[in-house]
Amino acid sequence: MDKLVNTVRPYAWGSVTALPELLGQEPTGEPQAELWMGAHPGDPSRADRGEGPRRLDELIAADPEGELGAASVARFGPTLPFLLKVLAPAIPISIQAHPSLDQARAGFAAENALGIPLDAPHRNYRDANHKPELICALGDFDGLCGFRRPADAAALLAGLGVPALEPVIAPLRAEDESEALSGALAAALGLEGPAAAAVVRDTAEAVGKAAAEDPDGPYAPYVRIARDFPGDRGLIAGMLLNHVLLRAGEALYLGAGVPHAYLHGVCVELQANSDNVLRAGLTPKHIDVPELLEVVEFAATAPEPLLPVTVDATPGEELYPVPIDEFRLSRFVLDGGERTLLGDAPQILLCTAGTARLDSADGDSLELARGESAFLPATGATIRLTGTGATVFRATVTL
Repeated sequence: MDKLVNTVRPYAWGSVTALPELLGQEPTGEPQAELWMGAHPGDPSRADRGEGPRRLDELIAADPEGELGAASVARFGPTLPFLLKVLAPAIPISIQAHPSLDQARAGFAAENALGIPLDAPHRNYRDANHKPELICALGDFDGLCGFRRPADAAALLAGLGVPALEPVIAPLRAEDESEALSGALAAALGLEGPAAAAVVRDTAEAVGKAAAEDPDGPYAPYVRIARDFPGDRGLIAGMLLNHVLLRAGEALYLGAGVPHAYLHGVCVELQANSDNVLRAGLTPKHIDVPELLEVVEFAATAPEPLLPVTVDATPGEELYPVPIDEFRLSRFVLDGGERTLLGDAPQILLCTAGTARLDSADGDSLELARGESAFLPATGATIRLTGTGATVFRATVTL
């Protein structure tokens, strides 16, 4: 068992206080956005096995089967197939979508052939993997996820009384849903120049007025966007998407092509081991509209919060079921009892409340305070998990 030393990414949208509070550290005064736990080469965790801290990706590369287990290597390859994070947005994260596995492989190969450096700001594909993800709220957490029905999106936009929005509203009247949504998003992202600035300004003013009249109404979530990203076309694009509010312990799964943006709160995120993002707005970063339109799945959805289910094989384990095997997220709420984990697959444990203790059958032990995490190699050992008033998230794979 390895206690991990993890990196915090200081993106501008991060909260100044949320991650320091989780980690028991003093705020630096700078935004702290994402805590990464895993072996992604962009910011791998580090572990000390008596010879000083070493990168987790290097430890795994030195002995893939010993660290990940033969079954995981045979199924997913010689790398850790998931990346665990804690996200803490204080202002909205960019509207974005992630590619499918085939799209990621093709895009990565194409950009390599063009000689685009992996760290180039205009690069779309930084690896050849897809990036489905699951978020689980640690408190109230709100975001945008999936397209509204075209008629609902048209009504929301028309309700603002901004005539210049008609080029975005008009495509939503198409009979074909995919055609309606793709046309509207292309129109919103195609706004340019002084005319674009004027329509975004008028839309922001109308959103603010409507939300002031009805603080709990459908325009309220967009006030934050208008305030934090003045003049950004993403305000209009975001109104094509559903607003979702998660309470603590509720989760949301996002597959390939689903447009989304996270607005505010703190959540645990588990995803495939990738950093591929196609953006649609609310960001100073690179936006490639044609490529985004190729990746997005133009279908209306009605996202529902995902609640955990009990696991018969592991009493006390609450599982968030997802339709893929590369990652599996579950939660233990420890009340003084004992839980038993099987070490038949690689896993990362993250403590988000209280203090938890891990004891292995061979006598090793480890304590995890709030904000601390551990990597458990697939040794086959049985691990005993105990604690009082502790919450521990378990990230692993399904074999």
